[in-house]
Amino acid sequence: MSPTNRSTTAPSPEERTPNPRAGLMQIGQVAERTGLSLRTIRWYEETGLVVPTTRSDGGFRLYSDEDVERLEVIKRMKPLGFSLEEMQELLNLLHDLTHGRGDRGQLIDRLAMFHQAATARVTALRDQLSYAEGFADTLASHLECHQ
Repeated sequence: MSPTNRSTTAPSPEERTPNPRAGLMQIGQVAERTGLSLRTIRWYEETGLVVPTTRSDGGFRLYSDEDVERLEVIKRMKPLGFSLEEMQELLNLLHDLTHGRGDRGQLIDRLAMFHQAATARVTALRDQLSYAEGFADTLASHLECHQ
């Protein structure tokens, strides 16, 4: 039997040191993961809502999981008509809660206000949808009558 051929060379410093960019995603990966366009992600960066964690040596934007979570929050707030300022406020609030910054009681109170606003906006959207469905049903009835 032949002995297993193993390298006896010690790992290089680069191999021993964890890569600080490991787990980071380029903008295309983030777009695929979130369903947002590259242009939209760049615009959110321009407005200061989501800034990439870092950039590669070549200047490519690199995003962390936390950055992606911020984009997901924005994506869910947008159809409810929240302003950019409200989005920024909620993102900051969630960051502060997650990282234990600020007065927890005040942060939770503010989060409850966002929850109430989101719930009210969802109700308004449901009402609009019901109204639109009624209109579509009316048109369907007209089609049936005139065929």
